[in-house]
Amino acid sequence: MLDMLFHKVAIPHNDEKMDVGVQNGRITYLSKAGEQVPQAKQTIKADGRVLLPGLVEPHIHLDKAYLLDQMKEDATTLDEAIQLTGDLKKGFTKEDIKQRSIKVLEKCISYGVTHLRCHVEVDPIVELKGLEVLLELKEQYRERIDIQLVTFPQEGIFQQKGTAELMEESLIIGADVVGGIPYNDPNPIGHLDFVFQLAHKYNKPLDFHVDFSDDPQQLAIKDIINRTLTYGFQGRVSVGHLTSLGSVPYNLAQQIAADIAKANIHVMSLPATDLFLNGRGDKERMRRGVTPVKLLLEEGVNVIVGTNNIQNPFTPFGTGDPLDVALLLAHVAQMGTYRDSETLIDMTTVHAARALGIPSHTIALNHQADLVLFDTTNPRNVLLERPQRLGVWKGGVQVDRDRTVIQV
Repeated sequence: MLDMLFHKVAIPHNDEKMDVGVQNGRITYLSKAGEQVPQAKQTIKADGRVLLPGLVEPHIHLDKAYLLDQMKEDATTLDEAIQLTGDLKKGFTKEDIKQRSIKVLEKCISYGVTHLRCHVEVDPIVELKGLEVLLELKEQYRERIDIQLVTFPQEGIFQQKGTAELMEESLIIGADVVGGIPYNDPNPIGHLDFVFQLAHKYNKPLDFHVDFSDDPQQLAIKDIINRTLTYGFQGRVSVGHLTSLGSVPYNLAQQIAADIAKANIHVMSLPATDLFLNGRGDKERMRRGVTPVKLLLEEGVNVIVGTNNIQNPFTPFGTGDPLDVALLLAHVAQMGTYRDSETLIDMTTVHAARALGIPSHTIALNHQADLVLFDTTNPRNVLLERPQRLGVWKGGVQVDRDRTVIQV
């Protein structure tokens, strides 16, 4: 007997209504729904509603979420956002970071997020406070959401003495990914060399904030491509923002996109922040301020979408729902077809899982039962309407505790 059966659900890229059975936290039954319904301890009568793999939030900053109430002024440029956040960090306490992070995590789980990658700032200002808090929360929440932690040098490595040592210490105590931000260091090439060497030493994947501007000359991505191939890190490198590429002449941008695909580098579009801070110098023909998503997809790049910031100097918006930013990207990247909606939903599930190195994150036999059920029978409406989540399951266990789903 199955532990749980989702009876008559719509699943991605399948026109048939399906029965999905779960046993011991994994999908062990998958068949076209028929008159014969397998026995299960719990049966969810879905009546054609949409069942997806758990949503994946690939790029978020928990330690600096919900800072609006602490701000005495607003940020209108990237430099101002960095400066304001740096000033606010001086007053961060572990309890403050913990409470703001928990607020985001609870929201994410309620929206159906089962995996999340968080960039945690490590520098002489905040030291390892944020990382220590997030390591505790990673353990506390491990049965409800998987959390990856990126050691992130927001203030640069070489202009903040002691950051390099703190980054290495963070990997020793439990950080999962090496982060980088070459545009915020006086020596961007040295910055790249350091983080690649660190990732190689500890055998960790890499995740960069890179080329976050409208300047077509800012192309650190080319150096990242070269180092990815040199170190044999194909498939283990992600880049967020990459907005400068949208200002590069088409033929050159096309070649760079093809090189990104060859190096199997994942590109994380962060439209809420990118739209808010970019294009401010344009008086006419204002740029959209995001990476050229369609071009990258055409060249075979794994493009995904992330929330990035929630209500802080970098982005005074954000809910923690990956589908909100996916819909925003649909508008700005002009992705309005039915097939586009499928691609965007994949960006928040299977494609994001691939970028984070998460295996078996689809609705298939023997895959982990990380699932979310939506109150719609139209797969496209998952994106267009962001409907109510009727239930969220991690390893076959319901983790959004305040909901009661339909059972028979």
